[in-house]
Amino acid sequence: MNQSLGIAALVVVLAATIGVGVYGLRLSRATSDFYVASREVSPLWNASAISGEYLSAASFLGVAGLVMAYGVDMLAYPVGYAAGYLVLLLLVAAPLRRSGAYTLPDFAEERLGSAAVRRVASVLVAVIAWLYLVPQLQGAGLTLQTVTGAPRWAGAVVVAGAVVGVSAAGGMRSVTLVQGLHFWLKLTAIAVPAVFLVLAWRSAGSPALTGDDVPRFPHATVVALDQRTTFDVTAPLTIRATGELDGRSYAATAVPSRRDGSTGVPVRLGRGEHTAAAGARLAFPKGAAVPHRKGLRPATGAAWARPLSGAGGRAHPLYAVYSILLATFLGTMGLPHVLVRFYTNPDGRAARRTTVLVLVLLSVFYLLPPVYGALGRVFAPQLLLTGQTDTAVLVLPQITQAGEAGRLLAALATAGAFAAFVSTASGLTVSVAAVVSQDLLKGSARGFRLASLVAGVPPLVMATTTAGLPVADAIGLAFAVAASSFCPLLVLGIWWRGLTDRGALAGLVAGGGLAAVAVVVTSVRGPGHGWSAALLEEPAAWTVPIAFAVMAIGSLLTRHRISDAAVDRVMVRMHLPEEVTAQAYPPVPQVDVPPQTTGG
Repeated sequence: MNQSLGIAALVVVLAATIGVGVYGLRLSRATSDFYVASREVSPLWNASAISGEYLSAASFLGVAGLVMAYGVDMLAYPVGYAAGYLVLLLLVAAPLRRSGAYTLPDFAEERLGSAAVRRVASVLVAVIAWLYLVPQLQGAGLTLQTVTGAPRWAGAVVVAGAVVGVSAAGGMRSVTLVQGLHFWLKLTAIAVPAVFLVLAWRSAGSPALTGDDVPRFPHATVVALDQRTTFDVTAPLTIRATGELDGRSYAATAVPSRRDGSTGVPVRLGRGEHTAAAGARLAFPKGAAVPHRKGLRPATGAAWARPLSGAGGRAHPLYAVYSILLATFLGTMGLPHVLVRFYTNPDGRAARRTTVLVLVLLSVFYLLPPVYGALGRVFAPQLLLTGQTDTAVLVLPQITQAGEAGRLLAALATAGAFAAFVSTASGLTVSVAAVVSQDLLKGSARGFRLASLVAGVPPLVMATTTAGLPVADAIGLAFAVAASSFCPLLVLGIWWRGLTDRGALAGLVAGGGLAAVAVVVTSVRGPGHGWSAALLEEPAAWTVPIAFAVMAIGSLLTRHRISDAAVDRVMVRMHLPEEVTAQAYPPVPQVDVPPQTTGG
């Protein structure tokens, strides 16, 4: 892409984000504005904002990348992401809104009357949010590097700075305006290029998306590597190389090749692993089998299109798919930046309407990333060599559309990608800042601003110092931790009066702790083999049942700790309409924040 267009797309998104954030600052005058936008957000705009923050780097870039590399099994991610809101609608949305709490730790303390449970919930909010934030920032770095050539840390720093600024400026009210705007930008940015991609595929004769062999280069292709890359060659072939390959340096020749225009030196590559240094240029002939970056594991076209075929190296694909579905179905209700949205609705009925609208908006969006994944194997198979399949959404428009049209479509996709990073990261930062400010800084607006900075620094450090997993895989692990901790707390806390503080505490530590350990081991070790690797890489299938069992058994063993009057009070508030409970339990009056604390 033309660097000036990529930079322009970034500037437009950031300018709009900061402008809306400043506008939100003028509207944020009370503490409740910062935490829940004074509970005045309409269902349509709230649904847009929820969809905006939910459609993260995993949705905008990661799903397409995983589908491109590993095949139809990866459709479990978009199915789970969307269907998770159905579970949320049926079990959690309205009761949680009526509970009257600002944050998940608030809900835990109000329902169970335990400061210890609140502290553990606060730690889990931060862990889940940071796990979710790191791939957002890494995706921002990858995107900025793809479109401008800037170092990867630069994109992470730019997005983190914008997010912390917006969150600190106007809290939830600013973030709601930003995220609603970003959803419609993201939907436009992924839908418009997708139309041109399909048209390009049809004009090329609708080449088959699957076959009996690995993907092949549709024409002579020169692959420029921006980092040291080790790749697997499945069949011997001759390429033309410039730069360092397998420890030898090849200088450019004076006369370019007639077939591919390359000025590289002919090199014969045998089967097996080969390593090219950063800056190397490899020219592959038309029809050559595409090497795969080490770790991607070659997937034939037939396996790519066949469910549960084990494409992508998953030794136990049936277990992996069901574990992904369980994590995304149940993890959605445990995401702190999603749940806080239901506190911004005026009432429980509005919360339900919001959730229905979210289901519609997400369903429309998730039809599109698989299109990029499938067509990426046709038009940009070189991404399997570089390992940068997460960039398929960014590079496909310019590959399939020549001239200025392709550059403009690529710039639009870039703008959507940055909107995805900023909107999701904003919601996560607000969630962590709300918990930190309430638990440590007395819940003031000034404390919220300081907490926003505290919330943004750890994931920025992690994003700039670690290589990370594929974006959707990394976020899937955050879903697993959420499903193993807050899901059982919410389901049992809302629907079972027998839940006790000791049982909840044991379940949070067991489920959340085991899932977090699996995440750490997977992140440090990388992909593995056998059942041990499958259980650690997709832990939800066993950590969620453990969390529910420990929470239920622990509560049954500590039934004497239940205060009937206190439990009845909370259960009545969650399950009866607001107009009934308002007379018995009037809401806490809103306290205005003095002007000097709001910065206005």
